Amino acid sequence: MKDKQLKAPGECDYDFKYDILFFKVKDRAYSKSIEAGNFILDIDSENFLTGVQIPDASKLLGMDKMKLREIPKWNFESKIKDGFIEMRLAFQIQSRNKIIEKNPIVFQQAPAGLPNSQLICN
Repeated sequence: MKDKQLKAPGECDYDFKYDILFFKVKDRAYSKSIEAGNFILDIDSENFLTGVQIPDASKLLGMDKMKLREIPKWNFESKIKDGFIEMRLAFQIQSRNKIIEKNPIVFQQAPAGLPNSQLICN
């Protein structure tokens, strides 16, 4: 059986008050969340991993909260393959004269019942 694939536009948002950074696919029906270390992964109704929440983002990523309000360039990819979840995030922020890149990766066992799938979002 071929893996399900999805390429979709996404959105990035930062909750300054609660220090939560979000990356997600636009217009997908949310179904449930999975905790993955310091991240919360969102699963949609078709069992695609379609979003990631990063609580305490400024502390976890070692970045100023004001800089997290505007992330001009980012990419979010997820894959569920043979019972494992792999989520890769890449984003940049401008700090004075330089670009700072962050590339968190999550790799963990998937809950039972999630089919193989791949998502590319930016």
